[in-house]
Amino acid sequence: MAIGLRGMRNAGLAAVIAMILVGGPPAPPAGPEQSDNRDSAGFWTRSQLLNARPLAGGPQAVPSPGQTPNAQTQDALAAPVALPVGALFEHDTSGGHFCTASVVASPGQDLLITAAHCLNGGDGSGYNSDIVFIPGYRNGTAPYGIWKPQRLVVAPQWANSADPDFDVGFVVLQPHDGENVQQVLGANQLGNDSAYQYLVRVTGYPSSSDAPITCVNWTSQKSATQLQFACDGYTAGTSGSPWVTQFDTRSQTGTIVGVIGGYQEGGNTASVSYSAYLGSGIHQLYQQAIAGGNDDTQS
Repeated sequence: MAIGLRGMRNAGLAAVIAMILVGGPPAPPAGPEQSDNRDSAGFWTRSQLLNARPLAGGPQAVPSPGQTPNAQTQDALAAPVALPVGALFEHDTSGGHFCTASVVASPGQDLLITAAHCLNGGDGSGYNSDIVFIPGYRNGTAPYGIWKPQRLVVAPQWANSADPDFDVGFVVLQPHDGENVQQVLGANQLGNDSAYQYLVRVTGYPSSSDAPITCVNWTSQKSATQLQFACDGYTAGTSGSPWVTQFDTRSQTGTIVGVIGGYQEGGNTASVSYSAYLGSGIHQLYQQAIAGGNDDTQS
């Protein structure tokens, strides 16, 4: 990655990869986009990674707004059921994991949400088709299998001009062993932002680590179309990490109000992360993803 960006890019690409509510404006609308079915092995690079600083520990206290806590390594034994979060890899576990994605509820039970720059280079550079999703990845293992994409979907505002307000993307997955991903892992709901301040839990996979990190903190307003989240440790590989509010410890799910991405493709420091505001434009993109169609089909 270029220093400070949370996803990773080939050096030849442009540098474009619970519960208190306050009123906020909607985001502008998105339109349909066509994928170009490009096979881009080597599209991502693991160079220039910042060092993640996960800390071991138990449940985290809720910080006061304005504080910057440290992310903690997520304890596998502390989660009684599978979190619907995983790492995006190049090809398989022999490649590098470069971003994070999570299952979002859909009628087809087959949908992921992540950052658009994890799927498409923006500025007309096209899609990365050589990726897989490995939920629950830890120390080289794939406890819930390796899931292949069927379609990748980003907004034209991102694909054509890398607009940070549309740095959100969706992945429609193929079934695995006869089941869809939501049947196996459950799913977070997709929120419709009406606020800038939420108490969120953010879980992601730094590329320099083989275990996820988690942090709980309040979001705040970066701009009219961007949220921000302060927690130290979110480095390369954490792009696409879901910002989950109203988190249920039994189901390990909640409502997604953001994903790491947007401004500076997620942030130029490990301590402050950003997300595009999930307004009408992102929900229009979600509707496109669940509707399918030839415009964005990728095999």
